[in-house]
Amino acid sequence: MPEPSVETISANIVDVLHGTIRPGTLAVAGGRIAMVREEPGPYSHFLLPGFIDSHVHIESSMLVPAEFARAATIHGTVAAVADPHEIANVLGLDGMHYMTRNARNVPFHFCFGASPCVPATEFETSGARLGAMEVEELLASGEAAFLSEVMNVPGVLHGDPELLGKLAAATRHGCVIDGHAPGLRGPELQRYIAAGITADHESLSPEEALEKVAGGMQIQIREGSAARSLDAFLPVARQYPRECMFCSDDKHPDDLIHGHINDMVRRAVAGGMEVMDVLRVASVNPIRRYRLPVGLLQAGDSADFILVDNLRSFNVLATWVRGRRVAERGQSLLAPETAQVLNRFVAAPQASSSFAVPARDRLVNVIEALDGQLVTNRLRLTPKTADGNAVPDPERDILKLAVVNRYAAAKPAVGFIRGFGLREGAIASSIAHDSHNIIAVGTSDADLCRAVNRIVHSRGGICAVGTNAEELLPLPVAGLMSDAAFPVVARRYVELDQAAKRLGCRLHAPFMTLSFMALLVIPELKLSDRGLFDGRQFAFTDLF
Repeated sequence: MPEPSVETISANIVDVLHGTIRPGTLAVAGGRIAMVREEPGPYSHFLLPGFIDSHVHIESSMLVPAEFARAATIHGTVAAVADPHEIANVLGLDGMHYMTRNARNVPFHFCFGASPCVPATEFETSGARLGAMEVEELLASGEAAFLSEVMNVPGVLHGDPELLGKLAAATRHGCVIDGHAPGLRGPELQRYIAAGITADHESLSPEEALEKVAGGMQIQIREGSAARSLDAFLPVARQYPRECMFCSDDKHPDDLIHGHINDMVRRAVAGGMEVMDVLRVASVNPIRRYRLPVGLLQAGDSADFILVDNLRSFNVLATWVRGRRVAERGQSLLAPETAQVLNRFVAAPQASSSFAVPARDRLVNVIEALDGQLVTNRLRLTPKTADGNAVPDPERDILKLAVVNRYAAAKPAVGFIRGFGLREGAIASSIAHDSHNIIAVGTSDADLCRAVNRIVHSRGGICAVGTNAEELLPLPVAGLMSDAAFPVVARRYVELDQAAKRLGCRLHAPFMTLSFMALLVIPELKLSDRGLFDGRQFAFTDLF
């Protein structure tokens, strides 16, 4: 039997576990680090442990897992702790199996969780349900390695039996439990933590994050395409580097192609944080929390590491996963593979009249979208009226928002929103967290209808429609992901983003922000396919 080939790499070796940087050579054989030898330098480059995204929804990249890995490894990411609740809300266990099956096609460390909130709430229509029995099956089989974000905070606090069964299953299998508790503080936070939930990525302020750390939680500092909190929460990481991790949560393809956790590392060091502390946050902490089989540059470890030019800019020169060089100087070395298509899409075309809202002699509750945030404000404004209906008013940036059930023929739910700034046309998407019905914002009923029907006819995607243009990115995999290679998806997404901005949208990430306008578990005001929802009262509320 032939001896396994040995690769040697010489550089300044950054040993985060022991806090040292020494010139040396490591040898890789059979996917593992066979030897680490200190030797005289000098070397200009540095070997580091690979970066970990500690909480991400792969589906938000609009890429299947294998393509996500091809893009992420370019930036030095070697592992992702993934919550597949987006596809689970559409396809249930079939969606979970799809993700784990596709992930096996690439050398990359995927750690999938069992989603406890499918559906995310009882106030929207989703395509599937994962009960305690399904969660038990996923954890027992090892297909899921942890219980992913517990968004149903009231269910925890009020002892919902099914949710408690899922928490108990995770405890029984020795799995960690992740949280999702924006704004939760005081005695209620302590009760939430006491249920076994020991990580959170949804703090609304550094003070809230510090209270969660004091209660025994780890904090996942997020820098995604819509929610960006690194700068605000960096002081928490400086004070508690052993209790923090980096994550992207939701990263659209245009952002992912330009950077990932490496950008957070670079900015954290530039922000005054010690290099070793930053690298602990970026690699050691998530590896230990989730028991990832990812190496940390020790002899015998899995050979997962990166070569960077320096410890300031952290430009990734090459990435190794399980001993295989998978990316080099901005290019993936992994060949793309054809992705299987799986979907659930029943919605029928709509008529413009379906989006009409009869006027009432009262103020209207208007959602205010905030750039770079998942939370929204509630405004009470006088609507513009025409022919007995409340209509969009682009001059005042009061537009119509609609959510259309994609799983059955149903009348759209319609509300009003400020913050998108469209001057004409509409944008629509089949990505609408967390149930992924069709969501659209537009300047007229006709434009809303046109955009929604474009999504219906393609059975999933994102689109922008205007007077003289129509752009579409099809998403045939569950209406969430493309079956194309990541450079193609990123390019098409940029074109859609630009099209939305030509229509007047002022938001940094129009489609990402749009997708969160149906996320009922984040306050204050959102829209489900069943109506306007108050995220603070956790109940439906009147439009007027």
